[in-house]
Parts: sequence; C-alpha cells; structure tokens
Amino acid sequence: MEENYLDNMQKYAILLQYNGTNYHGWQIQPNANSIQETLQVCFSNLLKQDIQIIGCGRTDTGVHARKYVAHFCADIMTEEQINQLIRKINIYLPADIRIFDIKQVPMDFNARFDAISRTYKYYISKNKQPFNQDFSWFYPVKLDIQQMNIAAYKLCEYKDFTSFSKVKTQVNNFACTVYLAEWEESKEYLIFTIKANRFLRNMVRCLVGTLIEVGKGKISIRDFANIIEAKDRRRAGFSAEAKGLFLEQVEYDNIRF
Repeated sequence: MEENYLDNMQKYAILLQYNGTNYHGWQIQPNANSIQETLQVCFSNLLKQDIQIIGCGRTDTGVHARKYVAHFCADIMTEEQINQLIRKINIYLPADIRIFDIKQVPMDFNARFDAISRTYKYYISKNKQPFNQDFSWFYPVKLDIQQMNIAAYKLCEYKDFTSFSKVKTQVNNFACTVYLAEWEESKEYLIFTIKANRFLRNMVRCLVGTLIEVGKGKISIRDFANIIEAKDRRRAGFSAEAKGLFLEQVEYDNIRF
C-alpha cells in the first residue's frame, strides 16, 4: 500500500514573491499570520490534499521576497493541471502573495538544504517615499558610502558571523560564506546587496545597522573588523527596520527558475 501511495506522488517546487508587511514572517507560528500557513491552506483546499510546504529559509516579520522558493509533495499532475493550479492559486491567495511558477523536481529536492546561495537587498530611502514607504527605510542622514563599502568588502574575509546573529537561535554554528557585499547609491536610494551560502537570523538587518555606524563615522574600518572578530552581538550596531529588506534570489545547482 505504501509503495503504491509513493508511486502516485510527485515533488513540486514553487517560485513565488510576497509583500511581508502583513505577515509575521515565513514560518508558521501560533496565533500569527504567516506566509507558510497562508500557502498551505490555499494549496490544501485547491488540491483537496494535506499539503505541507517547506521554504528555502525563514524571513522575519515584515521582510519581503521577490523570488522565494519552496517545495511540496502532492499527487502527480499533468502540465495542464499545474498551469491551472497556478491560475487558481493566484486567484485565491491574498493580493500580497503571487505564484510565478510550479515545476516538477526530483523527489530528493529540498528548497532549503539544496540552495547554494541566497541574495538579499536592503533599501534605504534618502527622501520620504509616500507611495513606497512599506518597502524602504527612510534614513535622512548623510553617510559615507565609500567607507561603508570598504567595510562591506571585509565581510568576504570572514566566516563566523556570531556578532550579527540573534542571541537565542537554534543553529549548530554561525559560519557563513559571503560571496558579495556592496553598497550602491541612486538619486533616491542607498542599496545594500549581499550574497552568501546562508544567513543567520537578523544578520542582514544587523549588518546594515552596523555599516550605517561606519557611514556616520562612529566606528572605523578596524572597529568593524574587531566587531566581527569579537563574536559578540553586543558589540555590533542596531538592527535596521525590516521593511527595507528583500530576499532577491535563491540559487540551486541543477534547477533554474
């Protein structure tokens, strides 16, 4: 019976995006609105199956995602049925969540553990944004972007980022490999881009807050390196507001979205 059941099952990957303003992050929590639970309810109702959706990682309350990857198992569907599901699910989902694609993947695929890199962007608005206030943090302070970039580049030289992680977090280690970390400036925004194999809880927002202290001249490049080497969250700066943070991209070895 179990073998027959598994023969009728297929694993699917979902490519989606969401505005995290109205959610307490990705992960299901008691008495809190989450992206994961919202998706599971909609998929379960439409497919008339108990659907469990696993995401590529946690995003905190108020954080957004332009390209987020998740997976689930369900009965085998044809390509036409998958396309119909995408159309229907986008009708039933709230307006702040959109499904781009659903595709068959190998049964051993895992959206979280198979990801080889993740890219985040943080947006600081230099001017008030009446029509974009939920997607950037208004911080009208003159910052030295050159110094912030020198500090950001140093992140690629280190592996242990304990100083930029929430203290109470269930991880085995604080090691991350940072492939890219840089600031760019436009007329309206300062944008921080960081790409790594993994991220710790609150890591990007804490990095942004600490790099701002560099930009204000409150800490030097050497001070910034000392903060990393201290492996002590109390040494780092404040956490920037969640609304400016976007998960931009998740990459895999053998699957393209």
